[in-house]
Amino acid sequence: MFKTLAFLLAAAAPHFGAPADPNLVKAWDRSIPPDGAGLPPGKGSVSEGLAIYTEKCVMCHGVNGVGKPADQLTGGVGSLATANPVKTVSSYWPYATTLFDYIRRAMPVTSPHSLSDHEAYALTAYILSIDGIVKKDAVLDAKSLPKVKMPNRDGFIDAYGATKR
Repeated sequence: MFKTLAFLLAAAAPHFGAPADPNLVKAWDRSIPPDGAGLPPGKGSVSEGLAIYTEKCVMCHGVNGVGKPADQLTGGVGSLATANPVKTVSSYWPYATTLFDYIRRAMPVTSPHSLSDHEAYALTAYILSIDGIVKKDAVLDAKSLPKVKMPNRDGFIDAYGATKR
């Protein structure tokens, strides 16, 4: 009996789910390329970001993004070519849109995808303001975020060319 059952199971076609619904795939495709294509509506200010950071981020990234226990977010600008490089959002990341994308998809680490677009814009504005990349009164949105010039924007070589969406 077991041999017959094993034969029938082995002969049956595998059932690995169903075809993905195109609307569901579109909803999952939340990544934002450097040029900001696909940035959602909404906006967030530095002051709003500070309040959200204090509530949801400071316990891991420390006051003003200095790190401990999680990665340091700020500082280190100009240190990459030294004997002790400090890779932070401010010193290493070439595009501000990458910060927004990462925050929206992966933070906070205890509940990824839980932040609204407004919160992600506000947190991005706050973090970028700490090292003076944006002004303390900045409000970021889909139009202004891709225009932010990161300190290390020209520190990378584009091996793949422009992203097309």
